[in-house]
Amino acid sequence: MVLNGWQAAEWPDARPLEGRYVRLDRLDADAHAADLFAAFAGHDTLWDYMPYGPFHSSAAYHRWAKEATAGADPVYWAITAEGAAHASGVASYLRITPEHGVIEVGNICLSPALQRGRAATEAMFLMMDWAFSHGYRRYEWKCNAQNMPSRRAAQRLGFSFEGVFRQHMVIKGANRDTAWFSIIDSEWPALREAYAAWLSPVNFDAAGRQRERLSDLTGLVRAASDPAL
Repeated sequence: MVLNGWQAAEWPDARPLEGRYVRLDRLDADAHAADLFAAFAGHDTLWDYMPYGPFHSSAAYHRWAKEATAGADPVYWAITAEGAAHASGVASYLRITPEHGVIEVGNICLSPALQRGRAATEAMFLMMDWAFSHGYRRYEWKCNAQNMPSRRAAQRLGFSFEGVFRQHMVIKGANRDTAWFSIIDSEWPALREAYAAWLSPVNFDAAGRQRERLSDLTGLVRAASDPAL
């Protein structure tokens, strides 16, 4: 299929991404590392499927953040929930390929305080929305095939399952089979409506409980579900 008028997508810039419940700023080691280390401290399982971590000190995490943000790709974001004084999560764009309109989200590390809340979901929405509004055609999510929480998260967020790449990597001396998921641009308008409905304040009662589940809304759009779930 010829893409008439195709133009390469834009490279992510440094402008913050801000929603109703969360703000994303470009990760800066000096500004964010100490607070992020404190938010992650004592929760070493956060690093089980990461190629780095856990970190034994704030200085060690600062060194990692300094090195991680030194290059052009990945592009890291510090995630701060509404009303919070400090960032408590990280995510990145990576394998950024504007000439093909492909970008991946990864390196997601959310403190327990940030997990399973509106802020975390809106952070993922804001990153997707930026990508599709700046010319990307394909938005990817990849994870260790054994990481069932990540696979469930991808499906809840509206990613379609594409398969498992066997013996894809060696991470921390162990084999990694990788589960692949994606959202493509033709799916985004309907998914964007699903997010708008879920993130709306009217979707939550006075105790903050959701009335409609995001997975039910995105399930109407997903092209393929993960058979392992």
